[in-house]
Amino acid sequence: MTLSKHLITMILFLFLAMPVKVCLAQSLETEITQAEDAAAKDDKTDKKKTKDVIEINQIFFINLAINVVAVLIIILLIYHPNYKKMDYIFTFISFNLVIFVLTYVLNEVKISLGAAFGLFAVFSMLRYRTQGISMTDMTYLFIFIAMGLISAIQLEYYELCILDGVIIAGTYLLDGNILYKRELSKCIRYENIDLIKPENREALMEDIRKRTGLKIHRVSINRINFLRDIANITVYYYE
Repeated sequence: MTLSKHLITMILFLFLAMPVKVCLAQSLETEITQAEDAAAKDDKTDKKKTKDVIEINQIFFINLAINVVAVLIIILLIYHPNYKKMDYIFTFISFNLVIFVLTYVLNEVKISLGAAFGLFAVFSMLRYRTQGISMTDMTYLFIFIAMGLISAIQLEYYELCILDGVIIAGTYLLDGNILYKRELSKCIRYENIDLIKPENREALMEDIRKRTGLKIHRVSINRINFLRDIANITVYYYE
């Protein structure tokens, strides 16, 4: 009889103690969860504080100097001697520097995909709202943009010099009258309508040579206005 009382007492004690254990376990689990949330918030705060830090060090200035020297070599030794134009030099240098800075910043700071697409959309709108430029000038603009991009991705100095040297050498060979003669063209209005006939083509070119002083080797008839006796002609010549 005494043993039965003891068993009943122990069973009642266990039943009464179980809710207390459950409450303690739930309380402990809640405290652990709150501690983990607080640690996660601290980590996010630290990341927000450190993710926007941009380090402007010696590498930045050396890469910028290499980039500027390469751009000036192409402009002063290839582009300007060949075309004698100063109109787009400001555009070339500005685009190169802006692309260099943007690429360097984006290499250090993470931005969203939407922000990146928005940035390129801005460049597209600027391009389409400006007047058209020649294919040659557009090619040089692309060269300078590519050089700024390459210079900002923090390559080794000798690698950067080699890549810029390849671009400079290729540009000089292709646009320096070395591999082939560079053919130039001009559009003119011609009033001697009788010479535009195919059988008078040589006489037409000789007349234009005398008037312009250019060594013209071929012409193309673009448009003829018989009401005014005027023809729009494109003449081609070597420099």
